[in-house]
Amino acid sequence: MDKYLLYINGEFREAQNKEYFDSVNPADDSVNAQISKGTVDDVKDAIAAAREAFDDGRWTNLDGAERGRMIKQIVDKINEHKDRLIELEVKDSGSTIRKATEDIMLGARTLNYYSKMASTVFEENIEGLSKEGISKNLLVREPIGVVASIIPWNFPFKMAIWKLGPALAAGCTIVLKPSSETSLSVAELAKLIDETDIPKGVINIVTGGSDIGTEMVSNKLVDKVAFTGSTEVGRTIMKNAAPTLKKLTLECGGKSPNIILDDTDMNMAVDGAIYAGFYHQGQCCEGGTRLLVQESVYDEFTSKLKEKIEKMKIGDPMDKGNDNGPVVSKKQFESVMNYIDIGKKEGAKILTGGNKVGDKGYYIQPTIFTDVDNKMRIAQEEIFGPVVVIIKFKDDDEAVKISNDSEFGLAAGIWSGNDERALALARRLRTGTVWINEYHLLADRAPFGGYKQSGVGREFGVDGLKEYTEAKHIHIDEIKDRSKKFWYNTVVPRG
Repeated sequence: MDKYLLYINGEFREAQNKEYFDSVNPADDSVNAQISKGTVDDVKDAIAAAREAFDDGRWTNLDGAERGRMIKQIVDKINEHKDRLIELEVKDSGSTIRKATEDIMLGARTLNYYSKMASTVFEENIEGLSKEGISKNLLVREPIGVVASIIPWNFPFKMAIWKLGPALAAGCTIVLKPSSETSLSVAELAKLIDETDIPKGVINIVTGGSDIGTEMVSNKLVDKVAFTGSTEVGRTIMKNAAPTLKKLTLECGGKSPNIILDDTDMNMAVDGAIYAGFYHQGQCCEGGTRLLVQESVYDEFTSKLKEKIEKMKIGDPMDKGNDNGPVVSKKQFESVMNYIDIGKKEGAKILTGGNKVGDKGYYIQPTIFTDVDNKMRIAQEEIFGPVVVIIKFKDDDEAVKISNDSEFGLAAGIWSGNDERALALARRLRTGTVWINEYHLLADRAPFGGYKQSGVGREFGVDGLKEYTEAKHIHIDEIKDRSKKFWYNTVVPRG
């Protein structure tokens, strides 16, 4: 059986306690591989290596184009070994092979984007402040330093790229911790990184439990924390980072509304609702799991939706013919099934689904609840499984009211045949992303992040890259006659 080691300061090594944990296939509970269970001392070593690599300039001082060249080497390695990465992603996370293929290829594309962004020059004159013969005023952005990145279990490979890309492009060094639920593809990625010219200590990957995450967040040698995961954990990270006033990027939970207006193409909206709510078994932070349907088309829509969902094929994620695979783990399976019970007790009705599929693995039927009030737990809490709730609304104003009645504000979808109506509605939604007649479409160049308790800061694009920098104002005074300095007649003695 394959064993994966920690990657610290350009070397692979066992955890100091020599312990391992299993990568488990949620399709059948088989063990894929064993992965080193890093200790607090291990992650301290990784942070120290990243600190030294940043402070001595081996990465930061490189020309942006040279950093970009090395980042591109990782892209090339991913493309070369994509089949292996896809297989590991499926076996470790339960992702269907169709989705995993997409994730690996999109990951490569995103990293390629950041390889080009490494040449971005963040230096400009401050408009209206500089004046010839008086002063020059520059605004420059410099790499923030050592970045601690903690990623979730739902999109392990793609999330790793989301953190590595901007940090490396900005000139930072990084310590990356994948979820202990799904570390396999990221551990494999470490092998590919080791084959590039990226200097030792620039990228460090430490696998293990929450104790190493706590150390990463609180360690005084770390300058920034980049986290994707639950809002609950995000709050804890904020608290633990507070004593050292670390910069934070927190991409947290969601309960995103997906709004079906009465002027939409019904068949398109049905397909879009399935994609929004059941992609990756509903294990998406921005997923459209709160489905708002206008009452005039409610019956038609729910009928078509039920019919289409019941045609979905659930089974072995390695089979390209299957639409959904298992949820990620036994723990998540039990959590989702508990929420289905909660929905029943709250008085919601199951339109379709609600049961386990098969005797082996953690498969759950795609589940739709109707007769849902927005105050119910199943409408307010992030279930993170194949469960969608349908809420009826009368008009656009009520759709906005229901949509915004949530502690989250990550994303939203609107399905309409009238672009002007949809755009007017989109502007009233308190979410970081709104898709009109589309869903889940994240773009390298467009910022992604949430309002309210869905997070702090943004990923992607120039906004995302700036999250890994510090802004510096440089004032160059050009007044040569000291008597003409603005401060000459204040506190300085004359003569």
